[in-house]
Amino acid sequence: MERVKVGVVGAGKISEAYLSIAPRFPVLDVVAVADVLVDRAQARAAEYGVPRACSPEELFADPSVELVLNITIPQAHAPVATAALEAGKHVYGEKPFAVELEEGRALLSLAARSNRRVGSAPDTFLGGGIQTCRELIDRGDIGEPVAATAFFANHGHEHWHPDPAFYYQHGGGPMFDMGPYYLTALVSLIGPIRRVTGSTRASFAERLIESEPKRGQPIAVETPTHIAGVVDFVNGAIGTIVTSFDVYAHTLPRIEIYGSVGTLSVPDPNTFGGPVRVRRGRDAEWTDVPVTRPYVENSRSLGLADMALAIREGRPHRASGELGFHVLEAMHGFLRASETGHAVHLESTVERPAALPSEGL
Repeated sequence: MERVKVGVVGAGKISEAYLSIAPRFPVLDVVAVADVLVDRAQARAAEYGVPRACSPEELFADPSVELVLNITIPQAHAPVATAALEAGKHVYGEKPFAVELEEGRALLSLAARSNRRVGSAPDTFLGGGIQTCRELIDRGDIGEPVAATAFFANHGHEHWHPDPAFYYQHGGGPMFDMGPYYLTALVSLIGPIRRVTGSTRASFAERLIESEPKRGQPIAVETPTHIAGVVDFVNGAIGTIVTSFDVYAHTLPRIEIYGSVGTLSVPDPNTFGGPVRVRRGRDAEWTDVPVTRPYVENSRSLGLADMALAIREGRPHRASGELGFHVLEAMHGFLRASETGHAVHLESTVERPAALPSEGL
């Protein structure tokens, strides 16, 4: 099978994970790294043995690049994806799919008109842990899912990230930063969302950077940092989700799914492995379930590789733009519901992505 030539746009922190892991997937051939700071692209290319470093405009003009990996900051996701599609490239982007709903709709429309594909992180739902959970649900181990909980809470990223301000700008916050992992996992396990409601607040008007090189600089908080939401799924299940940058410590689970005959403990959706646990009926103890599916180690690039294979095989890819947009609409829905005091009915829907083959890609 002919490999898919990939050009990477964005040479920031997350590029380290993609550039180190992408070579594990034979279908991917990373041929260029681009950044608005070309010297940063040159450093990344040299570090990971990528043949070419250039500006984004030069990458878009390169006829050999078939698929663009867009790992810029959230505010640049839609503009970079638009430029890639207009240049005739397929594009796979980091989460969130876009910042604004209108941007997301425009991307899906442009991709359809251009006969090109769009994909979106996260791809952790394709890892061995959540795919094992998918297998348990599909074969009825916990019966029909009737409810779910999802919790992410810490006290922000300013204590470790070298440039954390964007986490507190519009398009950031815990919902847009971490919500995609949790909501994508829930949609892949339970199905699409019908309606959401929620309450939000920004608990602290300002944050102080504790990390280098910007230690001591203040950050003005421009987006909610504690979001509590309720999710009505199409199949009737009810979900509860909390994402927060305002919590120092907690003992909450990551994700639990409650079925008609048992409960499933889902692993951290920001990772690819386990543990997976089940407790059926009135059992006194949890049972550890072996993770039987592949990709339990850090496999960031798995969704990109699945998309590249899907292009060659002529089938749908799993971490799709439609899935990314559905999650984006839900996230906006929590914020809008808090502002208006009314539940938000989602206009989009999406099919559960197909389970990954037990043997992997």
